[in-house]
Amino acid sequence: MSPRRSDPNIRAALVEITARLLAENGPQALSARRIAAEAGTSTMAVYTHFGGMRGLIREIVHEGFSRLQEHLRRIAATDDPVVDMAALGRAYRHNALANPHLYAIMFGAASHAGFSLSRQDRQHGRYTLAHVVACAQRCISAGRFRAEDAELVAHQMWIATHGLVTLELGGYLIEPCDADRCFEAQLVALMVSAGDGVDTAVAAVARSAGVFPTPPPPDRAALP
Repeated sequence: MSPRRSDPNIRAALVEITARLLAENGPQALSARRIAAEAGTSTMAVYTHFGGMRGLIREIVHEGFSRLQEHLRRIAATDDPVVDMAALGRAYRHNALANPHLYAIMFGAASHAGFSLSRQDRQHGRYTLAHVVACAQRCISAGRFRAEDAELVAHQMWIATHGLVTLELGGYLIEPCDADRCFEAQLVALMVSAGDGVDTAVAAVARSAGVFPTPPPPDRAALP
């Protein structure tokens, strides 16, 4: 076996390269030979590490959610659960902008390059939502959010934030309603819609801003 094929970083490299090729060029760009060539290894590495292309696509989804989990875990509980909820929204957006190629695969079409993801594959990342559910319950218990199903509240936060981030990655949000302006306004609106007061929501969102500084916009050339 050549030194390149035994490189312990080759597995991660194959995931990154495959996700980038999918995001930049679409399914037609994918082949084990092309991926291996860009990674400086042989096609056998795809099968050795992932069992084939289907396993490689699945690993991209898993890696994407693993990175999202890392971002969400960085949000420590404070004395204000609404601050924490806004910070979780910032973490979600930060992860998407930092990993646009993975994000596109995590929430993309049901089939990538002819390799379909199973329902189980597509539900894999739901474990990351536990952070939002727990925070929603804290907001409810503190009397800041209405007494509702915490899991439903978490889903509403996820759906709204995901929608904005998807539009941002697609380049649809421009001045005067650019992504930063819309995101800040949406955070306040989400907290108020869940039951918080306008003034306390504005203060909480402002306080959460220091947790995750807004990353630079993703390279437009690297997006689908």
